[in-house]
Amino acid sequence: MTAVELPGAVASPRPPDEDLVLDVRDLRMRYGAVDVLHGVDLTARRGEVVALLGPNGAGKTTTIEILEGFRVPSAGTVRVLGTDPARGDERWRARLGVVLQSWRDHGKWRVRELLAHLGDFYAPYATDRSPRPWPVDELLETVGLTAHAGSRVARLSGGQRRRLDVAVGIVGRPELLFLDEPTVGFDPAARREFHELVHRLADLDETTIVLTTHDLTEAEKLADRILILADGRIIAEGSPDQLARRVAGDAEVRWTRDGERYVHATADATAFLRDLLREHGDRVRELEVRRASLEDAYLALVHEEETGIRTGRAERVWQQEANR
Repeated sequence: MTAVELPGAVASPRPPDEDLVLDVRDLRMRYGAVDVLHGVDLTARRGEVVALLGPNGAGKTTTIEILEGFRVPSAGTVRVLGTDPARGDERWRARLGVVLQSWRDHGKWRVRELLAHLGDFYAPYATDRSPRPWPVDELLETVGLTAHAGSRVARLSGGQRRRLDVAVGIVGRPELLFLDEPTVGFDPAARREFHELVHRLADLDETTIVLTTHDLTEAEKLADRILILADGRIIAEGSPDQLARRVAGDAEVRWTRDGERYVHATADATAFLRDLLREHGDRVRELEVRRASLEDAYLALVHEEETGIRTGRAERVWQQEANR
């Protein structure tokens, strides 16, 4: 049955969804005569990791600042943990965590003292579900700073300082965590440890995480869902694999035979490989199958949005988004 809205009727409010942490509808932002956001819709659920990707100037920072309550939108509906961020009080803010790209305060503090001091601000907002703050010794171990607990912040290396940034962001055990380029300055081992921490926060603590990054490989590893923002609009949404498959349905098969190199594009890689091996058997060497990556999807979508030229490479995404 199709519902019909009668003139003058007031729609019944939607029942609250406790697992819905972010609920943004038709978000718009204008600076003077310039429209920065054009009807952005996005949601995130408890324990979900969402990556917001886009080129510089796409509107990512403005969107995040609105969600954090630091900017008031020009239009639209925004609910973060059930509250309008523009009206969020201290109890609401205690449920958020923010890891900025960098900050340069507190250089004279020692690491343990700083985390203990900041943690004290969260103690009045502890609940049975979210005990606050995170015990300092446990937090230091979690971010890999136990050996530097007595060091002054100003004496930390760049990677250690970044670990402290993360610790500051999660000391209050946030239900919603914003991460802005979180692994800048991390070496490969530290980056891997951070990825494990993100998965722990999402899977065990049910922390919802919103990640903004230019590192597409990191987004692909961490995110359950990716939103691509360009020119103030969400132009695509889905898992990394879904986005890659929508952009380019064909797989690229490469192999050598009798010393010659071959490349073939096919929509059904399994059937093609079956026929190839049946015909040539052990003569097929250096076999490789490559599908479109998240980077391929991202570059194709952003290029077509910025130029307005539909090359056909991203056509599946445009059709799917238009039919939603």
